[in-house]
Amino acid sequence: MSQLNVFFCGIKKVLCVAEKNDAAKGIAEIMSNGSSRRREGYSVYNKIYEYEYHLFGQNVTVSMTSVSGHLLSLEFKAPFQKWHSCNPVLLFDAEVEKYCPENFTPIKRTLEREVRQCQALVIWTDCDREGENIGFEVIDVCKAVKPNIQVFRARFSEITPNSIRRACETLTEPDVNVSDAVDVRQELDLRIGASFTRFQTLRLQKIFPESLSDQLISYGSCQFPTLGFVVERFKAIQAFVPETFFKIKVVHEPNEEESVEFSWKRHRLFNHTACLVLYQMCMEDPMAKVISVTSKPKSKWRPLPLDTVELEKLASRKLRISAKETMKIAEKLYTQGFISYPRTETNMFPQNLNLTTLVEQQTQDNEWGNFAQRILESGGPTPRNGNKSDQAHPPIHPTKYTNSLQGNEKRLYEFIVRHFLACCSKDAQGQEVTVEIEIAEERFSASGLTIIARNYLEVYPYDKWYNKVIPLYTADTTFQPTAIEMVEGQTSPPQLLTEADLISLMEKHGIGTDATHADHIETIKSRMYVGLTADQRFLPGELGMGLVEGYNSMGYEMSKPDLRAELEADLKLVSEGRKDKASVLSYHVAKYKAVFIESVRKAKKLDEALSNYLGPAQEITEQEQGEMEIPLPVRKCPQCNRDMVLKKKKDSTRMFLSCMGYPACKAAVWFPDTVLEVSRDESICPTCHPYPVHMLKLKFKRGSLPPMMPLEFVGCIGGCDETLREVLNLRYIRGGEADSGSTTSNKPPTAKRPRTCGICHEPGHTRVTCPQGK
Repeated sequence: MSQLNVFFCGIKKVLCVAEKNDAAKGIAEIMSNGSSRRREGYSVYNKIYEYEYHLFGQNVTVSMTSVSGHLLSLEFKAPFQKWHSCNPVLLFDAEVEKYCPENFTPIKRTLEREVRQCQALVIWTDCDREGENIGFEVIDVCKAVKPNIQVFRARFSEITPNSIRRACETLTEPDVNVSDAVDVRQELDLRIGASFTRFQTLRLQKIFPESLSDQLISYGSCQFPTLGFVVERFKAIQAFVPETFFKIKVVHEPNEEESVEFSWKRHRLFNHTACLVLYQMCMEDPMAKVISVTSKPKSKWRPLPLDTVELEKLASRKLRISAKETMKIAEKLYTQGFISYPRTETNMFPQNLNLTTLVEQQTQDNEWGNFAQRILESGGPTPRNGNKSDQAHPPIHPTKYTNSLQGNEKRLYEFIVRHFLACCSKDAQGQEVTVEIEIAEERFSASGLTIIARNYLEVYPYDKWYNKVIPLYTADTTFQPTAIEMVEGQTSPPQLLTEADLISLMEKHGIGTDATHADHIETIKSRMYVGLTADQRFLPGELGMGLVEGYNSMGYEMSKPDLRAELEADLKLVSEGRKDKASVLSYHVAKYKAVFIESVRKAKKLDEALSNYLGPAQEITEQEQGEMEIPLPVRKCPQCNRDMVLKKKKDSTRMFLSCMGYPACKAAVWFPDTVLEVSRDESICPTCHPYPVHMLKLKFKRGSLPPMMPLEFVGCIGGCDETLREVLNLRYIRGGEADSGSTTSNKPPTAKRPRTCGICHEPGHTRVTCPQGK
C-alpha cells in the first residue's frame, strides 16, 4: 500500500470520462454526495461535473465529463471514400484511419483541454466490448495531449452508491484485448460492408433501373444471415405440403356441466384404412374401462434471472415493444440508476449481490409491494438461477424504486421488477390428475389440474396457468362415452418468424451479440429486405428474396450463419487474449475477399435471381461489364506485398501492371507500344518469387521482334526470362526482386539513353539484336 501511495502521491486532479452525459451526471452525484459543481465544456450536450473525492489514498479534485458513444470513426483514406473512386475489391486492402467526426469535435476539444490540468485519467465507460473500445479512444485522445497521463479503469454494473464506491476502490487497467476485438470487428465490417454494398448497388442499379435506381442495396456479414433466417422460414412454408391425418376422439359428459375429451395414445395416423379399422373396433365395443387414475404434484417453474437476449425476446412477446426500443429504454433506465447494466449474458445472481435489500426497495409499491413483503416474511429471496455467466455483469434487475415513469419506460421497468420478484419467489404448485381409459384395447387419456399455490404467478401476469377440472373417476370402473368420433385433420406449416424467434436464431448461431441483435434486425427492415405482417411476423420482400437466392445459387451461402459465426468465435478469442488482432483480421479479410472475387465473377446469377422478382434484367455494355470485373492478381508487389494486376490506361489501349495499393504504393510496370495485347495465364512460373507469379500471354506488333521470335507467346515477367526482360525493357533483376528503378509514377516512363549491349558492350542494341550474338 505504501508503494501505491508513492506512485499516486503526485496526483492532485483526476479526469473521469463516462460513456454518456446521464451516466456522468449520476456517477458524479453519487461520488460528490450531491454537491458537484457543473460547468460547460465545448459540447453543449456533455457537461463537466467537478467535486472533491478521496481517491488513491488522498483527497483529489475530480472533473467528471462524458463522450456520446464512440468518439472516433473508422473510414477509408481519402482516395477510396468516393463510390466511383476504385474497383470495390480494392477496399479489402485499402488503407483505413480513425478520425473524429465534425459533430464530435467539441467533445474531443473538451477532453484535450481538461486532461492538460490532470495527472490521472479514469475511464467510466460501459463495461462491455464497445465500452472498452470507447475507453481506448478517450485514452488515445488524451495521451496525444499528455503522453504521461496515468490511466485507470472503473468497473461497475449499476449506477448505485455501493457499486460506484466499490469501483473507485478497485480501479484496474483497461483491457486492450477486449478493445482489439472491437477494432477487428469494426475494420472487417467496414471492408466487407463497403465492398459488397458498392458492388451490389452500382451493378443492380444499372441492371434494374426502374426498380432500384435510388435504392441502397447494402450488405453486412450479420445483416445477411439475419435476412437468411427470414427467407429460409418463408421458403419452408412455401415448400410445405400438408398431409392428411386421422385420429379417434372420445368425449364423456357425465352431466350437463362437465365434459371431458380423452386424447388417443397413438396421437394420429396418416393411413385412413388403418385408423378406420381401429375406429370400427371401438364402435363395436364402445364401453370405456378406467385403467388407472394417478395424481401427482405439478409445478410451473418461476422464470430465470434476465439476461439481455431474454429481455429482448420477452419484451417483444409480452409487451409488444421491439428489441431496438427495448434496449433504448433499458439504457436510459440504467443511466438514471433504476436498473443494472442491461447488456449481460448472465442469468445467475452472484452470491455477493444483496437480493434482500433489492426486494425491500419494492415493498413500497401499491401493486407489487405486498408480494415483495411476503417474500421477505417467508424466508427471503430464493432465486432460481441459470447456468450462464459472462463474469462481468449480473442479471438485469431493479436497483432503485420509482413510480414516476410514464409510457413504455414505466411498462418496461415494471416488467423488470415483476420478473425479478418472480424469480426470487417460489414455483407455482398444483396437483395433476391423469385418467387413462381403454376401449377395445385402444388407450385414451385426459388430465385435470388443480392449482394449490400460485406463488410467483401472483406478481407475474405474463405467464398463464389455469385450473382444469375433470370429473372424479375410479380405477376398474366402466362408463359409456358420450361420443366416439374419427376425425380428420391436416398438418400445419411452420409460422413466419417473430422478432423473438429471430433473436433466438441469431443467438443460437452466433450472429452478432446481445448488443447488436436489435440493430441488425432494424437494418433489414429499413432496407426493405423484409416487412412485417399485421401480427408482427417477418415476411421477406422481393429484393431480400432475390439477393438471398442469387448468392445461394453461386454456391456461396452468404445468407447462412457459418461465415459470421466463425468470426464471432474468433472475436471472443481475441477479447480473451487467446488470438492476436492482426492474424484474425488478415485471415477473415482474405476469406471474405476470396468470396467477393468469386461473387463478382458469378454476378449474372444474382441478376437472374432478382429478375424473377423485379422483371427482366437490362443488358449492360461491354465497357460497363469490364468496369465491374475484378482483375486477377499476376504477382505480389515487391514493394508492399499487395497484389499487382493488369490494367488498361484510360485514354489508350496501352497496358500496365499496377499495384492494388495505389496511390499509397506507386509500383508499376508499363508495357511498350509494341505490345498489342497482354493477359494473365493460369500457369505459374516455377522459378520466380514471391510465389505465385503468373505467366502472361503476350501479342507483339509485326516487325517489333527478331525474325526468329513468335509474335504471340507465354512468358514470365518475374525476372527469370532474360530475353523477355530485354524485349520489354523491364527493370527487374533475377529472382523477381525489383531493382531501385522499378517503382515508377503512374505515368509511362520517359525516354532515356539506350542500354549497353551485354555481349559487345556497344549502345543501341540488345543481346537479342546484337550481330555478335547471332
